[in-house]
Amino acid sequence: MSRFFLKHASPQRVRYGSLDINRKCDTDALTIRLESINGVKKAKVNPIARTFTLYTNGGDVLNIEKKLSKIDFKTFIGSPKKKLIMYDENGLSGVWRSIGALAFCAAVNGNGLKSFITFLASAPLFAKGVNDLFQNGLSSKVLESMAVGVSLARRDYTAANSANALLELGEYIEESTVQKSDELIKELGKPNIDKVWIEKIVEDKKVLKQIPSRSVKIGDIVVVGAGETVAIDGHVIAGAATVNQASMTGEYEPVKKERGDRIMSGVIIKEGQLKIWAEQVGDNTATARIKHYILSSLEEKSAIGLKASKLADKLVPVTLGLSALSYLVTQNMQNVASVLQADYSCALKLATPVAFKSAIAQAGKNGILIKGAKALEALSSADTFVFDKTGTLTYGELEVISVTSFDENWSKEEILNLTASTEEHYFHPVAEAVVKAAKKLGFIHMHHEEVEFIVAHGVKTIVLDKDVTIGSRHFLEDDERISFKEHESKINKSLEEGKTILYVGYDGKLLGMIEMFDKVRQNAKSVIKKLRELGVKKIVMLTGDVGSRAKAIGEELGIDEVHANMLPRSKAKIINELKAEGEKVVFVGDGINDAPALISADVGISMFKGADITKATADISLMKDDIEALAQIKTLSNRAIERVHGNFNATVGVNSAILLGASAGVFTPIITAALHNGTTIALLLNSMKKLKTS
Repeated sequence: MSRFFLKHASPQRVRYGSLDINRKCDTDALTIRLESINGVKKAKVNPIARTFTLYTNGGDVLNIEKKLSKIDFKTFIGSPKKKLIMYDENGLSGVWRSIGALAFCAAVNGNGLKSFITFLASAPLFAKGVNDLFQNGLSSKVLESMAVGVSLARRDYTAANSANALLELGEYIEESTVQKSDELIKELGKPNIDKVWIEKIVEDKKVLKQIPSRSVKIGDIVVVGAGETVAIDGHVIAGAATVNQASMTGEYEPVKKERGDRIMSGVIIKEGQLKIWAEQVGDNTATARIKHYILSSLEEKSAIGLKASKLADKLVPVTLGLSALSYLVTQNMQNVASVLQADYSCALKLATPVAFKSAIAQAGKNGILIKGAKALEALSSADTFVFDKTGTLTYGELEVISVTSFDENWSKEEILNLTASTEEHYFHPVAEAVVKAAKKLGFIHMHHEEVEFIVAHGVKTIVLDKDVTIGSRHFLEDDERISFKEHESKINKSLEEGKTILYVGYDGKLLGMIEMFDKVRQNAKSVIKKLRELGVKKIVMLTGDVGSRAKAIGEELGIDEVHANMLPRSKAKIINELKAEGEKVVFVGDGINDAPALISADVGISMFKGADITKATADISLMKDDIEALAQIKTLSNRAIERVHGNFNATVGVNSAILLGASAGVFTPIITAALHNGTTIALLLNSMKKLKTS
């Protein structure tokens, strides 16, 4: 299907050319498709050169080429994407124009001709300066155009054209760097998946039908095979596959997915096939939320960034005044031109947002989504972390620890098999825990009639012509009129120990109960210790659990304050009380009832398995189920702010030295322009360097 030819090969790197690839190619989508091929570790697409490079494990290249031949590169050709100026051949036109003028003026005689050529080459700079003066008042563009204008008026054509060339080159690199930081964030947005396969039942037969991805509805069965990207969030109901989750979690090691596992949109099936029950579709999927985060990240400015921008604007008149003072003292217009070449504006205004965007992109590649610079900035100053217990400090995955039978004719194993047989078609955490426990003991399926699922209550069915009712106490006792009086003491004891109980009713009587427990995360204690090392002074835990269980977990993890028997509004109240005491509060939660607390906190962080409303209200969302990410993002935020402050101090210090040197006549206009632009570029490149998070 595809047309490609070998250009170069080495043991672990192969480069191909293809005329089917051009500038309109969606390189993100094609790269992901190429990386889904078995044996390919990494792929790079160069639409300008019409080539793609595959980094392999040194495996069978012929097998890879067979897979390549099945890819239609033309399907990845779409509307032209916005390119980096860095790769736009027209981006350097201003540089070439000014260099040409410099060479021309050096080769010819006659001031009139030199003045005319220099003016033509500098006209775009003058136009920008005049426009900025009327639009924004005194600005760096105004100073730059004045500097070149002074040199031109002095007939110093070498200085005028050299300064203009340096300014054009500096602007080219600065804009390229800024756009590169935007591209880093945009890389987190996954390409749209136009069509998907869904399983339909037609005339009692299962058939596959391809439909637009936007037409998928909750409850549809989506079938995804090797090399394809998952378009919805949901649960696997059949099949087994290895999945590359790097695009969503930052974890490059493929993981196995099978029945009952949760799966996110944006991940790629490496091997096998899955049938997925669609739980979240369209704008509610993980990839759609990522794109929303990306837009927020690009548009939002931090308080530090706004402060730096305002300071830069205030320092422009200082530079202008310094140039006037220099002339009064030295009566030398060259010094004036030199002073006007240097200002604080570019570095102050550009380095800060680039540093934040780079940090946000780095976090995104590690499975941590940050809505914007404000969240990252607030996290760095946070001194109090408040945790909801379930799903944050604990795994949020219940585990059956015991089964109690209230009927001597029913064994514990039989009660577990009865419950698992009824619950096995549902993906509720309680149901999954029961089925998992039954399978460990050699699950024996018990025949039952159709199961009725009652939301927030439980399930009902019929076994051996007897009613089976499984669920909460409220459901069995109040709705189904099953008596609990004989077993109150045993039930209360389990509840006091902090266990979750699933009640089983049979033939109008309480047959038994299944006791479950949510384990504390293995690395929770080490993460809390790490947070303290990163400047967090207080750790608080909020939970709806009974006091004894909550206190035991608090002591185990070394938590400062524990609040048990909490209601949703009570959690938000605690957050507001801490803030009133002057503390900078981060709240970490995952449930629907955590939304008020997330909104109230200075920074809200939602866990990977959090409810949709939790993720929507959070400032930061974890896309991997690992609490260690909290220590990583706190480290990242601290170091990002350190870098921002370092850049700020360097900008003020270095540019002040340049200005003083220019005022004293130590630096010529050309040298001043080179030093000023070189400093700005160095700071921008420093802002884009990867931050250490370990």
